[in-house]
Amino acid sequence: MSTLLLSHKACLDHVTPPGHPERPDRLRAVEEALSHERFQFLVRDQAPEGDLDLVTLCHNEHYVTELRHIAPTSGQVYIDGDTSMSPGTWEAVMRGVGGAVAATEAVMAGEHRNAFVAVRPPGHHAEIGKPMGFCFFDNVAIAARHAQRKYGIKRAAIVDFDVHHGNGTQDIFWSDPTVMYCSTHQMPLFPGTGAKSERGDHDTIVNAPLASEDGGPEFRIAFENLILPQLEKFSPELLVISAGFDAHYRDPLASLNLRAEDYAWVTRKLMDLADKTAGGRVVSVLEGGYDLQGLKESVTAHVGALMGA
Repeated sequence: MSTLLLSHKACLDHVTPPGHPERPDRLRAVEEALSHERFQFLVRDQAPEGDLDLVTLCHNEHYVTELRHIAPTSGQVYIDGDTSMSPGTWEAVMRGVGGAVAATEAVMAGEHRNAFVAVRPPGHHAEIGKPMGFCFFDNVAIAARHAQRKYGIKRAAIVDFDVHHGNGTQDIFWSDPTVMYCSTHQMPLFPGTGAKSERGDHDTIVNAPLASEDGGPEFRIAFENLILPQLEKFSPELLVISAGFDAHYRDPLASLNLRAEDYAWVTRKLMDLADKTAGGRVVSVLEGGYDLQGLKESVTAHVGALMGA
């Protein structure tokens, strides 16, 4: 079974202010990494534009309407110190939603074993009614909800190894017993959430915070001792990954010391778990990763593992 890659050039048109880490070159770096001949058997397709009915599976209608209203036709609109919109932002955001949903449909239908969605901006900080941390809509949350609605998935899991805690995903599923959210992240660090004691209303939130300067061994221990046992117990029918690569040792926004081989390792572990409980169904969506060389190395390892390398 093949691995699907979904992306779209419109995701390059979301322009951020000069010097901003979440920049179009991130996606160019991913494209360059995946242009290597070792990825010749990736099935490549365009991420379609999502529709607002999908977005409102996870975000309230007032917020969605307001964000659409303020999307500029020229210049830059600043939402907070980290998050801004340019004329290309709205389509880029909607391609992210559409790509995550299309990948989920392809995997659920058995057309592909798994999928990687290379889109920007990221999504896991977007709360039910609030954009933040470069994020507008939570692509992985929308994908999981769509799988539940369309395919009757009773238990979905989202695993987030971005260096920043996915406060948005946690916010969306805090009171939901049907979706497990698991996260490794550096703490203390933006956004300030993700303590081990934050477990949700149904014990389906699993946070494994790591300390500054922790590296691969501590990361692997967090998965082996906490996250993977909880996932196995939960037995998800679909596994969605918030694939952030800013825990890489080169990344400028944090100080964990992961390397490409750590991303390959965790990807294989999650695939093994999905093979046991979810018929191998894995959908991975790009989140952070702000050093271009580190991003290339990490994506190469992650997608290579998805393909079975």
